[in-house]
Formats: sequence, C-alpha cells, structure tokens
Amino acid sequence: MAKKPARPGGNVRRKKAAPSTQQYLDILEIRDDTVIMKNGSLVGVLLVSSINFSLKSDEEQEAVIGAYVSFLNTIDFPLQIVIQSRRLDIDGYLEVIKNVEQQQTNELLKTQTQDYRRFVGELVQMNAIMAKRFYLVIPYAPKADRPGRFFSQIFDVFKPSQAIHLKQKQFDQYRTELFKRVENTMNALSSAGLQSQPLRTQELIELYYNSYNPETARQEKLDDVRKLSLEEVSTIKSDDAGR
Repeated sequence: MAKKPARPGGNVRRKKAAPSTQQYLDILEIRDDTVIMKNGSLVGVLLVSSINFSLKSDEEQEAVIGAYVSFLNTIDFPLQIVIQSRRLDIDGYLEVIKNVEQQQTNELLKTQTQDYRRFVGELVQMNAIMAKRFYLVIPYAPKADRPGRFFSQIFDVFKPSQAIHLKQKQFDQYRTELFKRVENTMNALSSAGLQSQPLRTQELIELYYNSYNPETARQEKLDDVRKLSLEEVSTIKSDDAGR
C-alpha cells in the first residue's frame, strides 16, 4: 500500500521564539520619579554638580577631600557613581538663537545673529565637544540579599528576568524609604559643596534611553511622556504588543 505523501512542513517543529532583549533588562517600570526593578527593589538617581579640583589651593583641596570622606562615612547603604560623556547637543540652543534671529528687526543685528548661530553650530560639529555628567544611583531593597546570591546573579544575567510586581501600598512604602536615602544623600553632598537634584520621571526615561541606545538617541529624540495623549499611548502599547 502506497504511503500518503507527507504534508509540507507537517513534521517540522516550530522553533520556540527567543526572548526579547527587554526580558534581559532589570528595569520593570519608571514612574513617580522612581525606577522599579524586576526584583522588587527601587532606584532613585541624583544629578550631581562637579568641582574643578585642580584650580583650588592645597588647603581647599584638603577641605574637599575631608568633606568627601565625611560624606562616605555618613552613608550606610550602597551607592553607584556613574559618569557619562556625551557629545554636546546644542540643537535646542541653536533653535532659540534662530527664533531671535527671525524676530530681529535690525538687519545688521539679524546678520550678526545668523553668523553667530552658524559659527557655534560648525564649531560643535567639527570639534565634537563632549559634555560630562555625574550621577549617583541610590537603591532601596526591601529585603537583604541571601547568602550566595552574588554568584546566582552572575548566572541570572544570561536568563530572562522574572518580574516581581509590587502592590501600590508596598510601592508607596518603599518609595518613602528610598527618598529618605535620597534626601540624606543630598544633604551630605551639600556639606561637601556639591549641588544635586533628583531626576524626574521624564529625565530618568531619557537617561536610560540614552544609555542603552547611545547612537539612536542622537538621531531620535524622546517625546515628553507627560504630553502623550491617551490615543498615542494606546497606539504605542498596540505596536509593542504586535511585535
């Protein structure tokens, strides 16, 4: 008896879809000026000013070092210091100058403003001027790490992250504790002569977007999440679900 021909692809097993890159990221959500991690911990980020240490006298340098030592001694939780160097983006500044140029009624001043705008734009483009920013990453974990957790975290890097969802009451409680740390850190930095400012939700999104997509961020700017309409948010979610 002749065998029936096999259906095309009938015995071919479909490959299991590989997890998306986002599953390997530790960030679950960013809201209320807080980064929510998949392990249930929260993170706040401070933008910190800098000091030109080399221009200070020996006495001033010793005072700065002493203040920094005191700052470290007042902190009883882990901190992460992040330094980012990015190409200086002056598009917004040039746009302001262009608006001033267009509103200028004096032709001589209008020409000078135009020359200045072109000069600054060409200067930054030709010399690749870099802007450096300093951040302090402040975490709050409701539970201390278990013994041996360090080694398991190394292997967890190669596995998709499993999210732990917090209830609103838990989130509010943990966020209050986190911002107590943020406030204490800001006061300690102020004693060392450093000004600091906690990043808001939009600024946090931009920071991580620029960190994970340095090349794309130069070409594609993020919209302000506060200005997105409900229709736009729904469209974004639908697009993400269809990918």
